[in-house]
Amino acid sequence: MITIRPATTRDHATLLAVWLASVRATHGFLTEADIQSLLPVVRDVALPGLEVWLAELPDGIAGFVGLTDAHVEALFVDPRFFRRGCGQALLAHARYRKGPLTVDVNEQNPSALAFYQANGFEVGGRSPVDASGNPFPLLHLHERHSAPHL
Repeated sequence: MITIRPATTRDHATLLAVWLASVRATHGFLTEADIQSLLPVVRDVALPGLEVWLAELPDGIAGFVGLTDAHVEALFVDPRFFRRGCGQALLAHARYRKGPLTVDVNEQNPSALAFYQANGFEVGGRSPVDASGNPFPLLHLHERHSAPHL
């Protein structure tokens, strides 16, 4: 059974470890230097600054979603818990709280794009660089009107 609850500052170290494991497993286009440069931003800006909800299973924290209004800024699942419904549960919770969602996905991460498309999102635009100006193109997704409500 997946439990969704708000993250607290006590959860941040665990959530940072989830982020790190997930990025290393899914973002093959990033170098280790890229990951290390992003780590302080996630730790010092994203986790304290976003509305963060986490998914817990009996055997630990499985993942989290970080929101700004109805925009998914981050959704990461620990690779040990892939394909156990945690990402879908986090999206469903965010949708329940915020209504139709938007999200930006790295174009070089086809598994993330496939996940969001399978969960009712479609591509609405593209940027050639990420929000920091790095050469990591982003796809801008929004939910179709018939998005599944899990």
